[in-house]
Amino acid sequence: MNLQISRRTALRGLGAALSLPLLEAMHPRNVYGGRTPDAPPTRMAFLYVPNGMHMPDWTPATEGFDFELPPALESMADYRSDITMLSGLALDGGRSHGDGGGDHARSVASFLTGAHPKKTNGADIENGPSVDQAAAEKIGNKTRLPSLELGLERSAPAGRCDSGYSCVYTSNMSWRTPTSPVAKETDPGSVFDRLFGNQQAAETRRSRMLRDEYRKSILDFVLEDASALRRELGVNDKQKLDEYLFAVRQIERRINEADKLHGQEPDVPDYPRPAGSPSDFAEHCRLMFDLMTLAFETDSTRVITFMFTNAGSNRSYKQVGVSDGHHSLSHHGRNAEKQAKIAKVNRYHLEQFSYLAGKLKASQEQGQSLLKNCMVMYGSGIADGDRHNHEDLPIMLLGQGGGVKSGQHRRYQRDTPLTNLYVSMLQKMGVETDKFSDSTGSLDLS
Repeated sequence: MNLQISRRTALRGLGAALSLPLLEAMHPRNVYGGRTPDAPPTRMAFLYVPNGMHMPDWTPATEGFDFELPPALESMADYRSDITMLSGLALDGGRSHGDGGGDHARSVASFLTGAHPKKTNGADIENGPSVDQAAAEKIGNKTRLPSLELGLERSAPAGRCDSGYSCVYTSNMSWRTPTSPVAKETDPGSVFDRLFGNQQAAETRRSRMLRDEYRKSILDFVLEDASALRRELGVNDKQKLDEYLFAVRQIERRINEADKLHGQEPDVPDYPRPAGSPSDFAEHCRLMFDLMTLAFETDSTRVITFMFTNAGSNRSYKQVGVSDGHHSLSHHGRNAEKQAKIAKVNRYHLEQFSYLAGKLKASQEQGQSLLKNCMVMYGSGIADGDRHNHEDLPIMLLGQGGGVKSGQHRRYQRDTPLTNLYVSMLQKMGVETDKFSDSTGSLDLS
């Protein structure tokens, strides 16, 4: 096929703009008439879990490539060669520095900024710009959406949440400026509309209304465009397009089911579920991970943040036999029974993360896994929840984006700034910098 289409080609219809995955027809032609693929872009994502970790269950016993996967990461066994365990990193901005309590608020506020947030529960919040927004500022013009901020619990606009710290700090880890947090989206349907709406708000709303009223799929609105494109594609591209459209439709159906069931399940204490989101934690989480994968596949964005829950969340996890609140359990006082329950919660979160790893691993671009071009950081701004310490943090990197040499456990010198990792990640994203926040250098990830 001689068809040549842009990487930004989208299938369009009323209120819809369905971005496409990378197709062979998007590769530029060389002087011999063949296709010469551009190098796939590198993507970055940051995932935050609250209340620290049961560290004996998390930290590998040995360094190097021969480390044994620790118990907390059993669900990641299929992706052992894709993960890099990073020990010894510290978040100095999370420490009190004379401000007393509030470690949970500081752990989120400083996690991606490295800054020490101003202690206030009023409107005079002050933090620092976050690494995701630093990346978005430099490379965001290359994609339809500069960045995506996601989570399972709403961001708070105000209020007092942790020892005199504003709820803004506990529920937002992405900051555009020191005084401007970026609220996260928690409704999968709204994320779907952001990814596949045509950026004309009125048309997007009308499209959603018509889909709901007539039980239409977003694909019904772009069918004519899709059919015309399909006729011009080669065999491989036709198959990839069909698989992609099927995946979009399946996600849309699950989102619609979540909307339909909303309000029919019993309320979950301490878990503010937004309208339209599944009450089941795992389904809510996996829908968001499916949307994250689509966002990367279609190059709709290259920068994503995700919070499992807000800082200090006291959500219970009865689905794994833990009826106590997560935050309450984190103050375990070395009680073995409480520590065992914390370990169960940690493993449950990691089971969800392994789902994302599987989706990214299964997605193919240019004959290789999408995961090969991703850097997905998973961790917390607190190590042990009982001690509230901010050194030797639980940090893991998934993927080989930018040339990360994965499949190893690296231990850095004690109190190495977490922001040194961010300098390395920014550089691998093509951002020219040798400094971010309180960094003292970069990390060798080879």
